Amino acid sequence: MSKRDYYEILGISKDASQDELRQAHRRLVRKLHPDVNKAEDASSQFSEVQEAYDVLSDSEKRAQYDRFGHSDMGAGQPGPQGGGAPWSDVDPETFESVFGDFFKGAGGGRAGGGFDAAGFSGQGRRARQAAPRRGSDLRHQLDITFLVAARGGTETLRLTSHGGGEEKIEVRIPAGVQDGATLRVRGKGGSGSAGGPDGDIRLKLKVGPHPWYRRDGLDLMMDVPISITESALGVTVELPLLAGSATLRIPPGTGSGVKLRMSGKGITDAKGVSGDFLAVVSVVGPKSLSEEDQASLSEIGQRLDDPRRSLPWSESFES
Repeated sequence: MSKRDYYEILGISKDASQDELRQAHRRLVRKLHPDVNKAEDASSQFSEVQEAYDVLSDSEKRAQYDRFGHSDMGAGQPGPQGGGAPWSDVDPETFESVFGDFFKGAGGGRAGGGFDAAGFSGQGRRARQAAPRRGSDLRHQLDITFLVAARGGTETLRLTSHGGGEEKIEVRIPAGVQDGATLRVRGKGGSGSAGGPDGDIRLKLKVGPHPWYRRDGLDLMMDVPISITESALGVTVELPLLAGSATLRIPPGTGSGVKLRMSGKGITDAKGVSGDFLAVVSVVGPKSLSEEDQASLSEIGQRLDDPRRSLPWSESFES
């Protein structure tokens, strides 16, 4: 089930100020308080309101949400705590202004029973800073293909602007980047305040698999199947590279697991450093043979040396 838009939950516009945000939050908290609202779903509605407020009242989380929506907010922001008291996450200023009247008389003008504004949540509000402040850096995962990571290229990053429209940014992917690498898009993160510069977007690259290539650093590897005849007699094969192709001579007697290297034919990074291409040989036996072929192979096998004869464990079978 898709989550509702946080601005919609609080009934405010996307360019609402912090004062407008707090006013909307207080109005909904008062509306959903159990002394006022006896509806069964009041508590769940409050949880939704508080989750939205927790994100939008935090400048860094709000900037992240404005850019990427719910997809980059993790597994969901924590809502009010359990135990039958979903109101414990209300900030002290809101609690005092909204609920103070419910407790007056028990302990003077402040909330009675030990529930004063500071003690209710355990912390006061942060003081605002008037000095110029740089916007927060936003983090986002960017999925790219194996070939884009190897060869380099450009990817389009789609962002949600503060006005609600879509902004497209072309991100250059350097050749040779690996899975988990981080790229920085400068000036496209959270908005600065009081004249401060905007933050950056830090993109963590997620490289997808390839149907036949795999890599180890800048080395490019590929499985190359050959028949038992080609294994015995040798064979020349043509292999696809990242750019063009190359022929490789597989010598007679090559078995499975042997790696044949072509120097400098792997991945070339943005600095011009190249890895190697490694062909990993796999000998594939026939799935079916005619009686004539079986007889021929049996005759050949009788003339060949037993490859297990020289192994230490073979002596354990001798009587």
